[in-house]
Amino acid sequence: MSDRPSGAGLAGETSRDAFLNGRLTLLQPKRGPRAAIDALFLAAAIPAEAGAGQSVLEAGAGTGLVSLALAQRIGDAQVTGIEVQGDLCRLAVESARLNGLEARVRFLEGDVTGPPERLDALALRAEAFRHTAANPPYLTEGRARSAATAAKQRAHMADDGDLDLWVRFLTRMTAPGGTVTLIHRAEELARLLACLDRRFGGLAVFPLFPHAGEPAHRVLVQGVKGSRAPLRLASGLVLHEVSGAYTAAADAVLRAGEGLALA
Repeated sequence: MSDRPSGAGLAGETSRDAFLNGRLTLLQPKRGPRAAIDALFLAAAIPAEAGAGQSVLEAGAGTGLVSLALAQRIGDAQVTGIEVQGDLCRLAVESARLNGLEARVRFLEGDVTGPPERLDALALRAEAFRHTAANPPYLTEGRARSAATAAKQRAHMADDGDLDLWVRFLTRMTAPGGTVTLIHRAEELARLLACLDRRFGGLAVFPLFPHAGEPAHRVLVQGVKGSRAPLRLASGLVLHEVSGAYTAAADAVLRAGEGLALA
């Protein structure tokens, strides 16, 4: 396990929050990393298909929103989430139980940037997952202000070079021909594409724009392991109307829980 702050002491200081128009309940720390809309867009973009019983792995699951939202959308998906912070992992396990998803969604405590042999102890089999996904830490240590709590610091900030370790882990876990889906800050797109290069092809870049005519703040990136297809830049999605309300396309993901095709 990592020797970075673990966020101990979160238990008992939690809230119970509703997502997907009340269809999903999530336990979260009142102070610490809390789920945002990025998680729902990532869950919507994972191209799992209903009726196939496909296996999905989420790296850095936090309190479990991505994994749980995906499992609710795809009724027979088998989902595994890996989370380094034990308190967050335990909240995710409890949220799975609260939503009746514990038979199809499991959460394991582990560090995806750690030595592979430590993850081997979790009995994770390489190339066993049809789809993998992650919402890696957005900030780099030394380039951004420290977070208010140790748990937030661990969830949102990584060492320089950690992004490549995340992608390396996802590569190891993804089956040949399977997909990887990530969400990150738009300004980190070049670094993310460099990490994916020669590991995944057929990459689709899907920007998320705050308002029409404004630069994207977030990008979804998806690729196929072993593909040699060229990169595609999608038209993306605008999140807000001029009034500030969500657009119909954003609302379909955030409230109706619909999938989001990046191709």
